[in-house]
Amino acid sequence: MLKFATALAATGLLVTSMSASVSAQPITPAHDGAPVVRVAAPPKSVKPQFKRQRVHLITNEAPGTIIIDTNHKFLYLVETKDRATRYGIGVGREGFGWSGVVKIGRKAEWMRVREAAKGHILPTFQEGGEDNPLGARAMYLYKGGNDTSFRIHGTNQPWSIGLNMSSGCIRMMNKDVIDLYDRAPVGTKVIVVGPGNKQGEISFEDRGIDVLRTIFGG
Repeated sequence: MLKFATALAATGLLVTSMSASVSAQPITPAHDGAPVVRVAAPPKSVKPQFKRQRVHLITNEAPGTIIIDTNHKFLYLVETKDRATRYGIGVGREGFGWSGVVKIGRKAEWMRVREAAKGHILPTFQEGGEDNPLGARAMYLYKGGNDTSFRIHGTNQPWSIGLNMSSGCIRMMNKDVIDLYDRAPVGTKVIVVGPGNKQGEISFEDRGIDVLRTIFGG
């Protein structure tokens, strides 16, 4: 039974059943005298395959390299020649037709400038968290010392991970972009694999979840 469960987990088919909880609270009576009940719907969730995973990734790219597969909506942080952390991503309009090799040129936390440029003036300070519309972190991608205007950033719309969206570039769940931000310094090589093959030759093969590392760590 354990072997069967492990096999299912490795293919991403083992999902724990969980009943959604809702909160109901009577408020002001309706015109007919019946109480009006406000029901909080459960938040939209990320599909299991797009949650952060330790995977077997076969590649010749050096440890520390980031590989972004915009077609399949995955970002990989290479750890060894056959191990990586895989994150689910959403791809915004700016990232649809983009591919190439760049570097992280600078990093920022809880930015205001992008929204201000659109006329959305935000408070000078806004508490970090899911309600912050700017995402927890941003990594600006540079080529030849110049800002490409492409970036990896967080989102307060976790349900958008795994999708093509109308705005943004490479978006990640806030908890994932924080994890990547802490592990990827300025200067990190980033290979974006997408339409046009502008990234040049690159070899990588995702062989699925690293079950032993997932269970035992390391």
